[in-house]
Amino acid sequence: MGLRLYDTRRRAVRDFTPRIPGMASIYLCGPTVVVPPHIGQIRSQVNFDILHRWLRHSGYRVIFCRNVTDIEDKIIGRSLSEGIQWWRITDPVHRSFDRAYTALGCLPPSVEPRATGHIPEMIELVEQLLAAGHAYESDGDVYFEVDSFPDYGALSRQRPDKIRVTEENEHGKRDPRDFALWKRAKSGEPIWHAPWGDGRPGWHLECSAMARKYLGHEFDIHGGGANLIFPHHENELAQSRAAGDSFARFWVHNGPVTHRGEKIRKHARNPLAVHTLLDRVRPMELRYYLSAAHYRSPMEFSPEAVEEAATAYRRMERFVLRVGTAPGSELPAQFSAAMDGDLNLPQALSVVHATVTEGQAALNHGDQESAAGKCRSVRAMLNVLGLDPLADDRPRETRLHDVARAVLRVVRNLAAAEGDRERSMIMERQIDRALKNRRESALIP
Repeated sequence: MGLRLYDTRRRAVRDFTPRIPGMASIYLCGPTVVVPPHIGQIRSQVNFDILHRWLRHSGYRVIFCRNVTDIEDKIIGRSLSEGIQWWRITDPVHRSFDRAYTALGCLPPSVEPRATGHIPEMIELVEQLLAAGHAYESDGDVYFEVDSFPDYGALSRQRPDKIRVTEENEHGKRDPRDFALWKRAKSGEPIWHAPWGDGRPGWHLECSAMARKYLGHEFDIHGGGANLIFPHHENELAQSRAAGDSFARFWVHNGPVTHRGEKIRKHARNPLAVHTLLDRVRPMELRYYLSAAHYRSPMEFSPEAVEEAATAYRRMERFVLRVGTAPGSELPAQFSAAMDGDLNLPQALSVVHATVTEGQAALNHGDQESAAGKCRSVRAMLNVLGLDPLADDRPRETRLHDVARAVLRVVRNLAAAEGDRERSMIMERQIDRALKNRRESALIP
């Protein structure tokens, strides 16, 4: 059957048909590097990492472009309020995102362009829009004229006369709905030279220019969080199409993560920051938590939900560590069908857990051969999801856990040599209890 994905623009699940056979191109809206990542931001990266992995497993060569927004209103606002250069904010925050991606086992992108490295491409795009009559200059600012693009609102399913205004009605705008492509120079802000005056690019312009630069005038998948559908992705789509680009064939969005029913805000001392959570839960357990819901579903964060996910992951992990066979080359048909069905992770993980249960039953009956076969299947599935505890490229975890894994391997081997399976199981439970006790402190108040 092949992969089917939900296309936000068409509001339907469609067969994935890449522009170039055998090759898949993805543009993912990456971080605005103003503060270190929180769990809501990292969910998007984990979800699209699984899509990346599944496309590769399905035989596609993947070009994966994930941008870095390193110049934007929030960054400039923090720079001015703290009295430090903008780059002294963006560089360390960018590194904190990289550490989070690595910790959670996300594959590196093919290219990771920074907005500030692509100002010439942005200026070129603005010049095209001005020449085509889709943009206008006003005292050094340049705006996209929404009325010039009849399909505006198609992605977010809004009627043009009902579109909510998301930017201030700054002096010089012809219509409150028009959005900034270029912002004229202001005191204390970074500036670049442009034909219509010094200033800096608007946020929406940045992604259109970088997507065109690395993926061409048409590419396969544009991804990001559902919060970006309007205005960011709506504006990207409008300006790119107005400039003559076909742009994205599929628009794919992941659901939000909320805490106590509210959006998780970006601020420097966020208790839901990834580095804070990783002090209390192992990286693969957090990745499993973020993977367990359907990517389009909203998630309500709670410490109890994270602990339930950790328990579920440890059950799979114990089985894999106990048997320890190499991963197989074939995936169960039900697992593949779930992944092809719009990345139905809950259904796919149910296949993993069912296979673990069968493997444990085989072990309990002394059927080592059947258990080994189930372990090969489990590891094949977990490899696709980036969750295999024995993968060579697994994230580096805590020293305590690494020691526990080594001890468990020794105990398992000794018990197998002496035929004392019961002693091995007792030791496994003791090690698991020690790891669990280490995390007994509450995750989040």
